[in-house]
Amino acid sequence: MKTVILAAGIGSRLKPLTDHNPKCLLKIGEKSILEMTIENILATNDSEIIIVTGYLEDKIREFLRERFPKLKITIIYNKFYASTNNIYSLWLAKDAVLGDDMMMMDSDIVFDKGIITKLLNSGYKNCLALKRHDVHYEEIKVKTDVKGRVVEISKEVNLTEAEGESIGIEVFGRDALTELYNILERKVVTEKKVNQFYESAFQELAGNDLYIVDTTEYFCMEIDNKEDLATAEELVLNHLNQK
Repeated sequence: MKTVILAAGIGSRLKPLTDHNPKCLLKIGEKSILEMTIENILATNDSEIIIVTGYLEDKIREFLRERFPKLKITIIYNKFYASTNNIYSLWLAKDAVLGDDMMMMDSDIVFDKGIITKLLNSGYKNCLALKRHDVHYEEIKVKTDVKGRVVEISKEVNLTEAEGESIGIEVFGRDALTELYNILERKVVTEKKVNQFYESAFQELAGNDLYIVDTTEYFCMEIDNKEDLATAEELVLNHLNQK
């Protein structure tokens, strides 16, 4: 299995904190978001890690050399990070992941490692982590059929029909991954839709046995702004104290 971490974004809503540091290197307590993410991966599986960088990528490279000097990590640079969205970053990982299974995740989420374990042990070849709560318009929402198979995934899912929020951690088996990259290739190369969220490709893949895995019991939070950062630090501290 390969694990792709998407870390190309500018994090403009966190400025000035991100003026000199990419969002994934902001600290929650004593550790950066990226450090906690990599530690969660290492604690749960032995997949090869691939990071798609962009904004201030030299800072990420420096961090990896210092914190994980012996860990083999493939870095892919999105030189168009300022003018593209995460669908383009995911497409750039194509050659590194095709022919294998893939786990992928955003680099701005703080989460319990149990989420990874539950996804990998779910029995589904293709699945995404779902958090059940009162969803809002800006969140990536998921609608499913009665078997828990994804039929719609986007911000536009009707609030009353949403099962919950996709938190940004997914697993794809190699067959579905091939189909996913066929979709990405068409969207990015042929249609030039480089400013979409990658969920637009998941939407087209939804009929191919992509299932939700309810991970609501595990701590997880996306960091979008300074308020999120402060809340996450408090929640992480409480979470650690409970262990």
